Amino acid sequence: MFPLASSTSTITNVDLKEIRKIVELMDQHELSYFHLKEEGVDLKMKKGADIVQVAQAAMPAAASAPVAAPAAGGEAAAAAPAGNAITAPMVGTYYSASSPDAAAFVKVGDSISEGQTICIIEAMKVMNEIKAETSGTVTAIVAKDGEPVQFGDALFQIS
Repeated sequence: MFPLASSTSTITNVDLKEIRKIVELMDQHELSYFHLKEEGVDLKMKKGADIVQVAQAAMPAAASAPVAAPAAGGEAAAAAPAGNAITAPMVGTYYSASSPDAAAFVKVGDSISEGQTICIIEAMKVMNEIKAETSGTVTAIVAKDGEPVQFGDALFQIS
């Protein structure tokens, strides 16, 4: 069960499976916004810069963290214009390898081919392998290992 804060003093438990079903329906029907407000529950979901927002204090903090990341990685941002960007297809936590002690999927200078696994994004406790959509050479790795990413954030630059 997943407790959601509400505008009232009560807390209602919402099953995580129900939220996943809503996300699937949003994808199937190409919806970009969903808002459910019932007794004790205020659930807002939006695709785009803030893919999923739940009325909970932890979510806005996670959404604001990636905004500071490009400013801190100024050197990576300076190298970013050289080539095409591979962007995050979802919100989650970026991982460059399958486990902390494993080698990274790709490094700067590596040639990648379409369909090759290039990283993992963890979303809702599910590890999603991200595959390259195009072939090329990795010129920069923009995302930081273990840091949150938003939908559309640049992960890699390729030429």
